Amino acid sequence: MTVEPAAASAEVKACCAAAYSRDAVALLLGESYHPGGLALTRRLAHALGLQPGWRVVDAASGPGTTARLLAADYAVTVDGVELGESAVERARSAADEAGLSSRAQFHRGDAEHLPLPDAIADVVICECAFCTFPDKAAAAAEFARVLRPGGRVGITDVTVEHGLPPQLRTLAAWVACIADARPVAQYVDILTNAGLATVSIEQHDDAIAQMVEQIEARLTVLRMSAAGRLAAAGVNVDTVLRYTALARQAVAEGLIGYCMLVAQKPA
Repeated sequence: MTVEPAAASAEVKACCAAAYSRDAVALLLGESYHPGGLALTRRLAHALGLQPGWRVVDAASGPGTTARLLAADYAVTVDGVELGESAVERARSAADEAGLSSRAQFHRGDAEHLPLPDAIADVVICECAFCTFPDKAAAAAEFARVLRPGGRVGITDVTVEHGLPPQLRTLAAWVACIADARPVAQYVDILTNAGLATVSIEQHDDAIAQMVEQIEARLTVLRMSAAGRLAAAGVNVDTVLRYTALARQAVAEGLIGYCMLVAQKPA
């Protein structure tokens, strides 16, 4: 039986949303679900020139960690958009507990069809998620649509320059984040076709290497101190370590990298 593209796309989105709503992800990745963590988020905010009072859209906002950081430290208003319902609920609860619910709001929605009006945002941020979108062109067009003239989009994401080994193309969950990653030049082309002109690109390959090391270190500690939590979260330690070893090798060989890209909508 042939799976129609639309059905396959919906399945990929549902799978990613479900995977990143699981306790296993928090156990392995900690508070921030992307390479570079909050330090790279701050670096991105600096590159975007965030100003107090600006409105920011955080596409694929996950548990809302970035939205809360930006609202608290940069005095901006953030609209987080996330496909997973449980992630949206957790993000809203965390923002409320932090006293940030008036400046960090969360919407359930698809990055390829943002549930927001035209030209409302000064900035769109998308961290380690653009590569998971089945229709990247549609997502880029949505970023451009919600941006005001002169607004900027900031993306941090996995890059794949020379193709991946077969073992890394077949993984779900964490490695699904690299399964449809593209070369930097393709990301630039996609944004250009959406009317967004790239103004800066930075390589942060060390961030993804450090994330692999972080996962392995967490697994080592949790294996000794919280094996029950790992089992309850459905984490097979040996399997994850086998995958991280493959990913580490791919990073070392230059097959996988990580970039920060800023583009601008015409004024």
